[in-house]
Amino acid sequence: MPPIPASDGPEITPGLWKRCLWGGLALWLLTAVVTYFTKNTTLLPTLILLGSFLVPAVFVMWAYERHGRDIGVGVILGCFVTGGILGVLGASVMEYYLLHPSLWMFIGVGLIEEAVKLAALIWVVRRRPQLRGIRTGLVLGAAVGFGFAAFESAGYAFNAAVTTKGIDLRALLETELLRGILAPFGHGLWTAIAGAVLFAFRRPDGRFRFAGPVIGAYLGVALLHALWDSMHGIAIWLVARITTGGLDRSLFAQGYIPEPTDQQKHLFTLFSIGGLVLISLIGIKWLRSLAQRDSTWKSTP
Repeated sequence: MPPIPASDGPEITPGLWKRCLWGGLALWLLTAVVTYFTKNTTLLPTLILLGSFLVPAVFVMWAYERHGRDIGVGVILGCFVTGGILGVLGASVMEYYLLHPSLWMFIGVGLIEEAVKLAALIWVVRRRPQLRGIRTGLVLGAAVGFGFAAFESAGYAFNAAVTTKGIDLRALLETELLRGILAPFGHGLWTAIAGAVLFAFRRPDGRFRFAGPVIGAYLGVALLHALWDSMHGIAIWLVARITTGGLDRSLFAQGYIPEPTDQQKHLFTLFSIGGLVLISLIGIKWLRSLAQRDSTWKSTP
């Protein structure tokens, strides 16, 4: 791949991602404490935005500093913000009209969300034909994925906070903590993989080739996405198979086992967490194998 000219835009100083991580975490904790003691609901948007954007933004800063300085701040920021917003909007519209509750719903979610993220990525870089290659696709795909994760997490945090009984601050904080911890192993990872393969087949004139490997990568990350989302139900199914003589389909609709035994609780935790770890390891291994195929990746810090 020919070298990409450095951007004339602003530069991010080395180590900024570390300062943003610890500084942002301190501000989030301070905001949570002040909100708890003052009961001031006007602080909720600050708390939601800090908690939802901190980890995704930090990972994008890290990716830029380590592997994307020659790509430029402007295009990475555009992928994070514009790509993320277009992704959540497109996914919301398509899921509203195309999906209905069923055993196969999560497969539809995976196919739709991975498709709209790639479409958003293509839209953002459509006038930049010089952006090609695996490393570029990894960085920009991750930026779109993390942008999608940030805006989506803000919505989940808001829904957790607003209840019929008022504001549930504990549910808001738990949602943001969980999604913040899991953020590096979800949307950012999946779209980085698909973006890498997509950009590896981009032509010098800027046109994208939807060759077999591109379609295969898309289907592969959509499957990882679907498995991730459905791991709760899969864990319930496995527990029921092991501990009971038969299966009650109502368990899948309810999303839990009524009056579970201690053994069932332990097994559910093992299967649900173990499944997420396994999916994450598969995605990380896949991403590393792609990165090793690009010689320019080795020349970055």
